[in-house]
Amino acid sequence: MTTIGALLDRYALEVIPAKAAASQESNRYAFKQLRPAFGEMPLTPFPPKLVYKYVDKRSAKIAAHREVEVLSHAFTKAVEWGLIDRHPFKGEVRLKGEKSRSRYVEDWEVEEAMKVKPMRKRGSVRAIQAYIVIKLMTGISQGDLLRLQPKRDFRADGIHVLRHKTKNSSGKATIYEWTPELQQAVDIALAARPVDIAPWLFCTRTGDGYINEETGKPEGWKSMWARFMGRVLAETAVKERFTEHDLRAKVASDADTLERARALLSHVDDRITRRVYRRKPERVTPLNRPFRVGSNDTGGSE
Repeated sequence: MTTIGALLDRYALEVIPAKAAASQESNRYAFKQLRPAFGEMPLTPFPPKLVYKYVDKRSAKIAAHREVEVLSHAFTKAVEWGLIDRHPFKGEVRLKGEKSRSRYVEDWEVEEAMKVKPMRKRGSVRAIQAYIVIKLMTGISQGDLLRLQPKRDFRADGIHVLRHKTKNSSGKATIYEWTPELQQAVDIALAARPVDIAPWLFCTRTGDGYINEETGKPEGWKSMWARFMGRVLAETAVKERFTEHDLRAKVASDADTLERARALLSHVDDRITRRVYRRKPERVTPLNRPFRVGSNDTGGSE
């Protein structure tokens, strides 16, 4: 194997199929952009300046950054596969990334969202309210929360979740232990289902799950969430929309330690937890020093 194009071919064959559907789609789109620029180039040498030139030429900077991330991972796999000795630009390139979202959802905003009155006992409002409460207790990602199946995932010691993103790797399951509050929220979610015998904790009117496994997208849930947030803004004191991702960030921000935040969100390490999800200002206690202002004051003028 001598070209980047050949490396991308192997990556597409061996790595992409193990990813979630949405990631597969975005990776294949990235390849369509990367191949014309790099496909005919040899694996080495690969000067880091080529990455800067690639991003500079693209008008869609955020998309270009995602594409570079895919290319970088392909080079990481090239090292693993013994094709090259070292990654040519890892740690050598510093791209100006887009700003991380900083929206922090206050407790009172959640309380206001809980005031939206459902039109019926079963249905979208009650389901979304239960979803929000479960989310704020556990931090489970949208994809994993919408894939929960009580008969499979609810056990005596808690809710067992193996992140969908890591099912094809060595990722370990996270067990969210039962508490009275979590059990109550789950019971409300079960009672809100339009179809009692559906296998999913959250289901459509026909009893199907919300995730389309071919695309990895939560079909139907997005529009239902948008309608709910419209009512929140119209009927409560909340003035700014918040997203499902903002709620996940609230979990990480409210956790007493970074390690607990990482564990709740089931991240492999705490870098993404700290950079993207911990949105509260960091609080620090000043050092205790023996010095006192004016301790040598003699009473004279300066």
